[in-house]
Amino acid sequence: MKTTILLSLFATFCSALVQRDRRFPDDFLFGTATSAYQIEGGWNVDDKGENIWDRMMHTNPDAITDRSNGDVAADTYNNYKRDVEMMRELGLDAYRFSLSWSRILPNGLANKVSDAGVAFYNNYINEMVKYNITPMATLYHWDLPQKLQDLGGFASPLFPEWFENYAKVAFAQFGDRVKHWITFNEPREICYEGYGHFTKAPILNVTDVGTYYCAKHLVMAHAKAYHAYNDIFKPTQGGVCGITISVNWLGPLTDSEEDFFAAEIRRQAEWGLYAEPIFSEKGGFPQELSKIVARKSAEQGYPTSRMPAFTEEERKYVRGASDFFGVNHYTAFLISANEYKVNWPVPSVFADVDAGLTMLPEWEKAVSVWLRRAPHSIYKALMHLHKKYNGPIFYITENGWSQIPEDGCEDDARIRYYRAALNSVLDCLDAGVDLRGYMAWSLMDNLEWMEGYTERFGLYEVDFASPKKTRTPRKSAFVYKHIISTRTIDPDYEPHTRTMWIDEGH
Repeated sequence: MKTTILLSLFATFCSALVQRDRRFPDDFLFGTATSAYQIEGGWNVDDKGENIWDRMMHTNPDAITDRSNGDVAADTYNNYKRDVEMMRELGLDAYRFSLSWSRILPNGLANKVSDAGVAFYNNYINEMVKYNITPMATLYHWDLPQKLQDLGGFASPLFPEWFENYAKVAFAQFGDRVKHWITFNEPREICYEGYGHFTKAPILNVTDVGTYYCAKHLVMAHAKAYHAYNDIFKPTQGGVCGITISVNWLGPLTDSEEDFFAAEIRRQAEWGLYAEPIFSEKGGFPQELSKIVARKSAEQGYPTSRMPAFTEEERKYVRGASDFFGVNHYTAFLISANEYKVNWPVPSVFADVDAGLTMLPEWEKAVSVWLRRAPHSIYKALMHLHKKYNGPIFYITENGWSQIPEDGCEDDARIRYYRAALNSVLDCLDAGVDLRGYMAWSLMDNLEWMEGYTERFGLYEVDFASPKKTRTPRKSAFVYKHIISTRTIDPDYEPHTRTMWIDEGH
């Protein structure tokens, strides 16, 4: 018995050493991420135009948990140098941020480019480049110019043209320094939550067709921007252009065939609508989900399917139109064909799916109701995508943990989450996944959309009551800095100081 116990302890010790000794590659990009509306403020300075979040938060403040808005937020518009200083304190390799469409094109259309908007982003980008921090720019992170929304937004067949013209302006203005471009952040949240539901602006709640029409036009817009970059700008600028899709792991609740199929259909509805046309060999919307929607549409009296189809020409145009697959990943859900169902509006995308989902009670909870620390979820999600789409290049473009404001700078739960997530990243690398970088969400506290300032995701705490929106590093910032500098995850590392310093040689 003693021998068995000793062998078990020795095996555990050896396993811990292996975990501790695993290293991230030297060229692996460690960074953080933010988005324009959540941090910039300056909502109406100079000639910036109104966007859909400005409109919604000003006209419908009750939609926001604390009735707040992004008029000032973390005031990055005036504090961008401090933001870059924080990047230097952490020792970041890269920083993912987004451009505000209406700050660059006040009317949404490309006939008028804002000199002030371009100057702000030039200053921000130049400050990053000055310190060898790789800028990763997202063209669209949910803040559509209101004038384009008034014309139909993503429901308009003209949307791909509007987006292509905006993208060309951004490529021309910033592409000499920005070499990593992301067209859209989280199409599901744009299309389902904004058009097919009421949990994101512009809260249209057109449940029957909103998600599907938006998905078709978004995917076409992405392809147009990608081809514009590839054909016009890439030959001289030499960068890459991809898309970021939210991919939480969705696995079957049981080993039954029904649950396996339910999980697959849920995956098709969550991310397959956007990934399949771009990354699959066949192209177009997911086949099984398409058949279900066509059948239910006929039963519901629609003359054609509520899900629009891609022409053969469109399939070819979209297929392969991405240099990498950006993954925003936070958690996992278990899918059941029969249990945990809710009464979705009929018709709607999740009534089409007709499956239930749940999370295990032992998974540690964040303050966000949808977020728990699910074991190995990054590995499960990326291995699934790696196998399904023939091993594309991946970047994890968001991954993070929320807490309440009162938790302050002591955030051990976030540290546990990041260490688990990054061990899962190492598992992906060991398994041969072509994963090039990891962006923690978020560099600092910001406006958490419909939850206002009641949920905090930042490595840096922001004092929103202070005139300067003072940023203070949390304990997790020191742990993340240690991981970046050592390229390893030390489970026993405990910061001995709470004073950040800048490595002038970074």
